Order: sequence, then C-alpha cells, then structure tokens
Amino acid sequence: MTISILLYIDPGSGSYLIQVIIAAVFGAWFWLRNYWWKFKSFFTKTRSDKKKEEPSSPDINTNS
Repeated sequence: MTISILLYIDPGSGSYLIQVIIAAVFGAWFWLRNYWWKFKSFFTKTRSDKKKEEPSSPDINTNS
C-alpha cells in the first residue's frame, strides 16, 4: 500500500509563510533584547542608583 502525499504551496501561501517566519524571528529578537537589558540592568546597578537622592529644599531667607 503506497501513500501518496501531495504538497503544493502556491505563491500566495509561500509568501505568507515567509512573512510569518520573518515576523517570528524579529519578534523573538526584540523580546530577547528587551529582557536582556532588564536582566543586565538588574545586576549592574550601582549603589548610587539604588538610593534616590532627595532634592534639597531651597533656602528661603525670611529675615528680610
């Protein structure tokens, strides 16, 4: 018993398939790039970055 499988991809379906593959590659690239920066910034924070500096209040001279 022979099973014949006929596969045909017309130009419209082929271009759509290529478009989906390219979109998946770029989507994965942007997703990985975004999470890489978050991962990297988590471990590279310096001590001054963790402390939020309080803005100094302006000196108001009320003796005049």
